[in-house]
Amino acid sequence: MKQLDTRSSRSGLGSRSGPGRLGIGIGWRPEIADAVERLPGLDWVEVVAENLCSGHLPASLARLRERGVTVVPHGVSLGIGGAERPDEKRLADLAARAEALGSPLVTEHIAFVRAGGALTASPRLEAGHLLPVPRTRDALDVLCENVRIAQDALPVPLALENIAALISWPGEEMTEGQFLAELVERTGVRLLIDVANLHTNHLNRGEDPVKALDELPVEAIAYVHVAGGMERDGVWHDTHAHPVPRPVLDILAELRSRIDPPGVLLERDDDFPPAEELAAELETIRATVTEAGRGQGLPPGVVGGDAAGTADGDAGAGAETRTDTDTDVDTDTGTDADADTAADAHARERLGLAQAALLSALVAGTPAPEGFDARRLGVQIRALAAKRADVVAKVAPELPEILGGGYRAAFLAYAKSRPMHDGYRRDALDFAERLLIAGRPEDPVARRRLTHWWQDRAAPRPPGRTTRLVRAARAALVRR
Repeated sequence: MKQLDTRSSRSGLGSRSGPGRLGIGIGWRPEIADAVERLPGLDWVEVVAENLCSGHLPASLARLRERGVTVVPHGVSLGIGGAERPDEKRLADLAARAEALGSPLVTEHIAFVRAGGALTASPRLEAGHLLPVPRTRDALDVLCENVRIAQDALPVPLALENIAALISWPGEEMTEGQFLAELVERTGVRLLIDVANLHTNHLNRGEDPVKALDELPVEAIAYVHVAGGMERDGVWHDTHAHPVPRPVLDILAELRSRIDPPGVLLERDDDFPPAEELAAELETIRATVTEAGRGQGLPPGVVGGDAAGTADGDAGAGAETRTDTDTDVDTDTGTDADADTAADAHARERLGLAQAALLSALVAGTPAPEGFDARRLGVQIRALAAKRADVVAKVAPELPEILGGGYRAAFLAYAKSRPMHDGYRRDALDFAERLLIAGRPEDPVARRRLTHWWQDRAAPRPPGRTTRLVRAARAALVRR
């Protein structure tokens, strides 16, 4: 017999115990922590989950929480759209951060970030960035199961974000709106809709953002992202380092004409402007939402003329009453469940092989899989390498300091033949090691500094006080 899916209670769609209203917020980053604390009328902030250390909350976030500002952890490395099941430790870390912050929900991306390994009997590779999931039945089946695993491991509701993409998978079977609608129907997961990503996909892949909004289950939206970008290499890049353009605000207004979103958040990750400009962007976002709502005559919490509570109830009922196409059918004989498990394994294997082939082409220089646009793959390859160089420079700022103006060219040359396997910090160590093996940098003082930097981080423990004092004395003598 069919079993009712109880996940709707975790999704927050079917009851008032969900995340609730958030208001207008901004992405908290250490570089703008002071400015964020001074922003007028700030309702909430979002923080990259992986940037928080377990057991230690930055003082700025602690002060915001004391003021009653909601803090939501936003994951970037779970890879819930990948072929493998979600990593238990990453899920545990997300759960711990949600509890430490007292967050009403956690968010992640519909993307894959790594591929290969035991599932495909191939080298395990990391993208260092969010890559699109093919909109196919195989990918949707795997994603739904991964979402259920994550929901079971998290103490609060999960919301998933649509991503921006430079490339398209060949042979896709659904539009983005259809893919997300079925994902919500089958799992009860909430959505984080990034209107800047809808704009990016419109320019890069010809996808109509209005059609996407028409197909989305807007009642499942937990909150909305707004961000800026720029055109380069003939494509639009979602940089989070530029002002929000008018077309993105227009899509936000279009969304507001359908629903009053519980929250809207401005993302800014680089090239941070003065606090006054951040405040002005937030005010523009607030005014856009207010004006669009006034134009449609929709008060807060109303979806297309129906009460939000009614829409939520409908969504919850849809999540609880499973259809005949659901794959987790339970019978007395167990035959259907065994068949579903085998089908899931085959779907994972097919998806894993496809994702590994694409990622290998992007970061390891292997031939491009059939059906992909070669020019767009080239743009994506350059974008991944540039992002990798930028992030390594942030997590290991000593490297560009030691190497000076030659850092970027040296790193990009290294990245061509050395895919990332174990995160950015390991990548920084591997980069330094390769330089030292090659006898670089040529300047002996810089090479000595790089050697010490690498030894300190590759060794089981950091250098002692005496060693540090000797090095400081030598450096002072060299400067003289």
